Amino acid sequence: MQTNLKHGSKPAVESNHGFQVWWQMIRPHTLTAAFVPVILGTVLALGYETINFTIFFAMLLASLLIQAATNMFNEYYDFKRGLDNEHSVGIGGTIVRDGIKPKTVLQLAFSFYGIALLLGIYICVNTSWWLALVGLVCMAVGYLYTGGPFPISYTPFGEFFSGLFMGMFIILIAFFIQTGTVTTMSVLVSIPILVLVSGINLSNNIRDREGDKENGRKTLAVLLGKKNAVILLAGMFAFSYLWILALIISDIAPIWTVFVLLSLAKPLKAIKIFKAGTLPIQMAPAMKATAQTNTIFGFLLTIGLLLGHYVA
Repeated sequence: MQTNLKHGSKPAVESNHGFQVWWQMIRPHTLTAAFVPVILGTVLALGYETINFTIFFAMLLASLLIQAATNMFNEYYDFKRGLDNEHSVGIGGTIVRDGIKPKTVLQLAFSFYGIALLLGIYICVNTSWWLALVGLVCMAVGYLYTGGPFPISYTPFGEFFSGLFMGMFIILIAFFIQTGTVTTMSVLVSIPILVLVSGINLSNNIRDREGDKENGRKTLAVLLGKKNAVILLAGMFAFSYLWILALIISDIAPIWTVFVLLSLAKPLKAIKIFKAGTLPIQMAPAMKATAQTNTIFGFLLTIGLLLGHYVA
């Protein structure tokens, strides 16, 4: 459970600035929400155009940088609002536990945004300037999730915004920069990833529900209560798998995409842990399993689409 950092308290560790600390600060388990959509959107484009790998890697790097920066903004503003302390569960709380200066975290986040912006300009020059508007909106949402006077993370809409902008939109942008268009299939295939990326956010909020409630956040997990929030997460998992099966039955997705069922063990594990756990530290593995669900599901879906393209 997160508790407020008392005024004037010192960081728990002053000198631990090793690579592991910086790596933890970008919250690597969340980066799947960035690279899975890019890879999936690019594979979807195979049926339409030859892949431009230079633009693909630029898009991939930009997405990873935006996700990492978003995590750093989260780190910074959670510290500023007193939500993190040296006893916080998870890999957040680097500032208070490891002595990283808050200003350094914020500067690094904006530096990542700057590099992502340059990559975005390169992508726009080679595709369409309409993407500049979409990219800027995505970056703004990343900052406003925890920054600004009315953070999205304090509302019930965090799951929706994360899934829409870091799930569906990234897939459609990755598809568009290769093909110059957006198709019905690209939208339909992006929907389960939207749901699973939202699930990563929901799982985090389930774990942190008690601390968030104490600090005035009104997340879905806080409003629904733990039991109903876990039921919602289970429903999101079920929807994602059933959606792919529906696409196969409708002959929209190739039969090979049924491989996503091989990832079922992860969401089942997540729900089991969430149901049994009562403390944040007990539920942390469930959050990890939720992120792994998105990763494995996304890769298996990508493999199924590749097989459908080359084998069919």
